[in-house]
Amino acid sequence: MTEHFKRIFLVVLDSVGIGEAPDAEAFGDEGADTLGHIAQHMNGLSMPTMGKLGLSNIREIPGIEKAETPLAHFTKMQEASNGKDTMTGHWEIMGLYIDQPFQTFPDGFPDDLLDELKEKTGRGIIGNKPASGTEIMVELGEEHMKTGDLIVYTSADSVLQIAAHEDVVPIDELYEICETARAMTMNDKYMVGRIIARPFTGKPGAFERTSNRHDYALKPFGETVMNALEDGGLDVVALGKIADIYDGEGVTKAIRTADNDDGMEKFIQSIDDDFRGLNFLNLVDFDAKYGHRRDPQGYGEALETFDVRLPEVLEKLNDDDLLLITADHGNDPVAEGTDHTREYVPLLAYHKGIKAGKQLPIRQTFADIGATVADNFGVKMPEYGVSFLKDIKE
Repeated sequence: MTEHFKRIFLVVLDSVGIGEAPDAEAFGDEGADTLGHIAQHMNGLSMPTMGKLGLSNIREIPGIEKAETPLAHFTKMQEASNGKDTMTGHWEIMGLYIDQPFQTFPDGFPDDLLDELKEKTGRGIIGNKPASGTEIMVELGEEHMKTGDLIVYTSADSVLQIAAHEDVVPIDELYEICETARAMTMNDKYMVGRIIARPFTGKPGAFERTSNRHDYALKPFGETVMNALEDGGLDVVALGKIADIYDGEGVTKAIRTADNDDGMEKFIQSIDDDFRGLNFLNLVDFDAKYGHRRDPQGYGEALETFDVRLPEVLEKLNDDDLLLITADHGNDPVAEGTDHTREYVPLLAYHKGIKAGKQLPIRQTFADIGATVADNFGVKMPEYGVSFLKDIKE
């Protein structure tokens, strides 16, 4: 089979949901609407390029004009898996179905787990609660520097985060500690989605997290479309935290990014590279910096900044390139708490051969993206997902 597109660029706007999913109530998320509530807070979002692609044609977003002739095909997708976290959403995008949600720890981690971690690392532990990484650094950073104890905390996600000052716990030691914690939490008893090293520097009152963050994720529970692409001799370029989310499975080249701006810069640069396969970008700031921190203003400004860079992407694409823009879950910044929200996610499919974008059927699983990628390159189809390749060729 000869692929229709030589390169597929897949951009995940982390947590940019487009309204409550049909089963939102079961997840405690009735009324969730990430994009809608941000737009209301901003008195209208200014995202003219996403508007031209057809974002408001999926569902009208205040401030974003509905396109008379959208540049992209458009629809929204419903998550099938039992969860609303980053790993579940991304793994489903690449063709998996997750029926057992990852464990979260709203009251902190069990004593027996932490006792074992202390014994194996030779360091004490402070914190052990859900917290903002920047806030717990301010709260416990000085104590950590005096004692050498590890700052352990979690969030609404299935994560065990370990923060340490780089002058107190050398970065190599912190990574070893996280690898130890990863090995301890891969069983059904704990089943933590990610262990995250959170190094920082500075002095009390002026601590700063560094770019040496590292995620230790569980391996996907089955082979993904990325594995199939790699097995087929194709390229899989992972930007941002994509390589961490899939624990390197199916990744042929990984490019780390510091934030959304750096992610977009490196993504735009990567369009110049000659490759055949998938280029997969995650823009994490929407979720980590604004969604979880319930900052609709910052979230909205970050969305508008993304839109400013988008014309460069469209301009640089080749005639045989496909751009897919979507999300992995919602994170309504005006909702109660700090958790993700169960929402539809947008899907925009753009290439230069589209004369007039049309509305695609609502996708019943994120895995339709993976199926479409596999279909295009003629590799093994995933167990889940229906390809929409034939619907977007023109």
